[in-house]
Parts: sequence; C-alpha cells; structure tokens
Amino acid sequence: MIQQVTRGIKISVQADYEGSFLKDYVLHYAFVYKITIENQSKNAVQLLTRHWKIKEALNPTQYVNGDGVVGKKPILQPGESHSYQSGCLLTTPVGSMQGTYIMIDFSLAKKFHVEIPIFKLNAPHILN
Repeated sequence: MIQQVTRGIKISVQADYEGSFLKDYVLHYAFVYKITIENQSKNAVQLLTRHWKIKEALNPTQYVNGDGVVGKKPILQPGESHSYQSGCLLTTPVGSMQGTYIMIDFSLAKKFHVEIPIFKLNAPHILN
C-alpha cells in the first residue's frame, strides 16, 4: 500500500492486477485500485475534482480530469474517511498512475491540492 499526507489529508492506495483480455484485436491489461481518503486535519473538507496522469510503458501519457470520484464529491469531517474503488485499462503490462484532488477547506473557504502518490500498475507475470 502506498500512502501520502498533504495538508492533513492522507491518501492510501492499493492497486491490483485483474487480468488481460482482447478488445478489437488489441491485448488490454486490467487493473483495479482502491483509494482511501482520510481527513486528519482539524477542518471539514470536500473533494471537488480529480486529475490523473496515467503512464504506460510504450504509449503517450494520458491525462484524465473530472468532477468528484466515482460520481461522488464526499464531505469529510475531521477524523472521517472515504474509500472507493475504480479501474484502469492499459495496452502494456507495465504503467503507473498519480494525480491530484482539488478539495475545499470549509473553515478557510479556500481550495487546495492533495497529491495522490504515484503507484505502479504491473502485470505480475511480466516481472521476475
């Protein structure tokens, strides 16, 4: 598990390989990741948007931006956490993801960035 704390917000990531399949004659590698966002600060916060940087071994870097996470914009009081699961398809067996959440601190009425630490996406049969 990979963890990082930014401004009192702890991000924990666990990624797993799910398998491979052919789609349109191209081999795809499926990965699932679970993220837990824990508010260790003294203020209530809300996750507004996400920004992902997805790298593959042989392909250009992809950027994915959107509102919330899996259709939600969770509000976290001090000491609360929110977990969700999502996935990623790659056309190479090795890659990585990292990103940023934009959150708002209700006490300060200010937005801030929370780093999502880089985590590897590796099909286990590729690595010795």
